This record gives sequence, C-alpha cells and structure tokens, in this order.
Amino acid sequence: MESVYIMEPGSFIRKKGGELSIVKNGSVLNSIPSSNIKRVVLAKGVSLTSAVLDYLVDNKIETVFLTRNGKFRARISTDENSKVELRKKQYFLLSDPVYSKKFACAAVNGKIKNMSNLMALRGRDYKDRQLSEAGLALKSFKPVYTDSFDRIRGLEGAASALYFRMFKKMIKNKGFYFKKRSKRPPLDPINAMLSYIYTILLSEVLTAIQIKGLDPYLGSLHEILYSRPSLACDLVEEYRAPVADRFVLELVNRKIVKKDDFVFREKKDAYSDEKDMVLNRPVEMKPKFRNKFIESYEYMMNTGLFYPPENKKLEIRKIISRQISQFIESLENKTTYKPFEWKR
Repeated sequence: MESVYIMEPGSFIRKKGGELSIVKNGSVLNSIPSSNIKRVVLAKGVSLTSAVLDYLVDNKIETVFLTRNGKFRARISTDENSKVELRKKQYFLLSDPVYSKKFACAAVNGKIKNMSNLMALRGRDYKDRQLSEAGLALKSFKPVYTDSFDRIRGLEGAASALYFRMFKKMIKNKGFYFKKRSKRPPLDPINAMLSYIYTILLSEVLTAIQIKGLDPYLGSLHEILYSRPSLACDLVEEYRAPVADRFVLELVNRKIVKKDDFVFREKKDAYSDEKDMVLNRPVEMKPKFRNKFIESYEYMMNTGLFYPPENKKLEIRKIISRQISQFIESLENKTTYKPFEWKR
C-alpha cells in the first residue's frame, strides 16, 4: 500500500507497533502496516496523535490535508529543497510576456487536444457522428503566443463550452443526466463528482510542484489571485479529460455509481458565504460512496496510462512528476513546455 486516504470525520489515527490504526468512537475501523505507506491524505475532521505526526515527519511521508470536498488545505513539508535558482528562473521567465504566453498556449492546447481525443474516441466507440464532429471541431480552437492573454483564455473558454455542451452524449446511463457544467455549487451528481475529482487532482499536481521546488502560486494561464496556486491550475489542465472526466464517465457508464449514492437538497437562491454553500450544497456524495470513489480513484492512479515520451505505461502520479520535470527543463533551456498527450 502506498497511499492511504482517511476521509471519516471524527476519526483519529494512532500508532501501535508497526501499524497505523484509524479509530472512531473507541472502535478500530482499520489498521494499516506503516512500513510501506508513502502518502497519507486526511479530510478535515480527522486528527493525529503526536506519535503518528512524529512518524510521518521522521519518515518524510507526504501528508496532505483536504477539506471534505477534496480541496487542498495544507501539507506537511520538511525542509526538502532550497532551489532558489530554479525559482528565480521561474519568476524571470513567467514574467516575460512572450515566454509566459507560449506556456499559456501550451497549457490550453494540451487541454484541448486531450478533450478532442476523448470526444473523438467516444464518438467512434458509440458510432455517434455528432461526438466525432465535436472532437474534430475542438481542434480549431488553437491559440498562438502572438494572441493576447484575453484571446488565449477566451479560446480555452470557448473550447470548454463546446466540450461540455456535448458531454452528455458520452453518458450512457439513464439514471444520470448532465445539462451543463455547474461548479459553485455543483447542481447534479455528475457535476459533484467532476468538481470533487478536479480538486483532488489539483492537490496532486500542487504537491508534486512543491516537491520539485517550484513556486505553485506563479503561473501564466491563471492570473495571480490570493491563495490560488496558479501554476498548479495551469499544469492540471492537461489531465482533466483523460484522467478526471474519463474516470467519472467510467463510474457512471459502468453503473458503479447510483443515484442513491447522493444526498439531494433544495437549491438556495444565494449563499451567505463559502461555509454556507458547503453545508447546503444541492447535491453531495454520501460518505460510503465517497470512500468507494476514493478507492476507485486510487486504483486508477496506480493502474496508470500510456506515457508517449517513454513509450510505456506509467502510474499517473509518475506521469505528473515526469511532466513537472519536463516543465523545469523548459525553464532551464528556455524552450516551450510540452503537455501530456493522452492516447488510448
């Protein structure tokens, strides 16, 4: 076992001998051998004993804290790097308008190419001409670095709008529907699952960026905003269709998820703040299904995808790490970043 997700609110982790035990209300929910754990992910409401904290820090086990919605909160970080020169290059090049726009275009084109590939493949699988045509049409959205940032972002938005207009045609389960992409808050189960996996995937990229020593808050496509990890937002785009969207479609189309796996509430006209929106969101995964969702996600991450630069299949976390190394190489050599291209 390499990754452990503990999403049960009110539980705590204790260490006894060579095991970490998850305990709630005096009962042990699960015990895990600690020797082969490489990553621990904890939802808000899960606590640790000091012995567990010492063990995680001493063994440099990546430990990530998420909200109950999967949003990144914090990470235990040891003093693992002091890559000042790398960060200076990042600040210098991403402040250069030409280089920065080349990177933004690469991020957008990588995202669109993978959306196009997914839609075209599903069109062929389902013998759906409209899907195939949409996959082809997506290729026409192709920003270049001489465009303004507004145009680059506009083309990304237009391509995403077309993709999600056709997304419903990739759903082959009559128990679910999808009208449009809704985020804050998600209005239906498919949007709830998409938002959840997008935030988890972002935390994966964010953690990998921090491990490599880059500043996750300076990107290009995503402008600087308080507390937004813009570089992680840029570098996660290439994985949305082939990892996140494909995963949710698999759960739905294989009928692994059911409508009964969700809690539904009446939508409010307005929310007083973020907390109000989280507590009263119109649709939410039930805890039992959320655990199943995480298990399936972990299985997918370990199963991996074909990675063209190495001509072999790799675990998805390794692909993310390789791609960030490639981004660093592009900074060091002043070349253009090449996003991950998904091919079945």
